[in-house]
Amino acid sequence: MKRILLMVFRNLFFVPYGWFKLCWYASHAERYSEEQRYQLLKYVDNRAVKGGNLVIDGHGMENIPKENGFIFFPNHQGLFDVLAIIQVCPVPFSVVAKKELTNVPFLKQVFACMKAFMIDRDDVKQSMQVIINVIKEVKAGRNYLIFAEGTRSKDGNHPQEFKGGSFKAATKSKCPIVPVALIDSYKAFDTGSVKKLTVQVHFLEPIYYDEYKDMKTTEIAAEVKKRIEATITQYTS
Repeated sequence: MKRILLMVFRNLFFVPYGWFKLCWYASHAERYSEEQRYQLLKYVDNRAVKGGNLVIDGHGMENIPKENGFIFFPNHQGLFDVLAIIQVCPVPFSVVAKKELTNVPFLKQVFACMKAFMIDRDDVKQSMQVIINVIKEVKAGRNYLIFAEGTRSKDGNHPQEFKGGSFKAATKSKCPIVPVALIDSYKAFDTGSVKKLTVQVHFLEPIYYDEYKDMKTTEIAAEVKKRIEATITQYTS
């Protein structure tokens, strides 16, 4: 909470304009191209990151597929994760997020601007429809981000189990899977500190359909988690 207040205080004169524009884009997303909406998000995100005394250290942007229609699978550390990835990701993407986040100001507008799918984990039918919609959109060339853990880890840089079901959208759309390793993202909002913080975002080599087509979704989940954990260990040891 302290860092969020710092973000607002250091952008005091920008907040009214930035908030109005974000809300306008979120409410009228159909009027703007995905690129226009993403550029606005990057601009607002950049102001928030700098104001919050944060540095996003991006690695492996060359691993992001040149052709759209892929899915990012990062480890999940907290509310700052998507904002950290937006800061260093050069191409637009959308998100599959839990519906509870529609109650969080700012994130609600960010996800609306991204035309994200909000999933109700207690409603199996709705969850399946979301996956079907994501499959259609990925096949049509949109990029997505899915947190395979389902909920954020309560153990910092140690990911929880990656759920096989989270990879159904990838296997059905036969798209590249891009593992993303987040390091120290949880410290942004969960520690109560406002000291300068560097959050690392590592885009790992994509796993293409030919590589995973004969694997079960649980095996894909385990492999993605293994690669992310290896990267975290490499950069935190």
